[in-house]
Amino acid sequence: MRKLVYVVAIDGSEWSDRAADRAIDLAKKTEAEVHFVTAVQWSKYQPLYVADFSAPPQDTTEQEKLERKSLLEPLENRYSDSGVETKSFIFWGHPADIIKEQANKVHANMIFVGRRGRSKVADLLLGSVANSLAHTAGVPVVLVP
Repeated sequence: MRKLVYVVAIDGSEWSDRAADRAIDLAKKTEAEVHFVTAVQWSKYQPLYVADFSAPPQDTTEQEKLERKSLLEPLENRYSDSGVETKSFIFWGHPADIIKEQANKVHANMIFVGRRGRSKVADLLLGSVANSLAHTAGVPVVLVP
């Protein structure tokens, strides 16, 4: 039997922190591996970027360093002594699409996502990542309040 894998959507919000906590707690009980996945949208670093109409930046090294330092390293440090095997990943693109793709790629058993993201306004205008995943992921999605 293969090891359980939980994917956690990370965006730096208090809700994604709670989702990480919930995934780690369950992973301790089930001996699962936890993958922290953050998806950076091009528009964050290139404000005039419009998907399918302009080219994304070629060198993303500096932006990835910033994202890793602000989002993933704190989680890695917080859970380093948890006894749970964790991995952290940064991808570029729309968060719901990236989280779903990564969950499929690693054959995740569950996706953990905060009920809200960093921006309540963006959630209202664009639809939330959590809502999108709940309707399209193909694996159980744990919406953490």
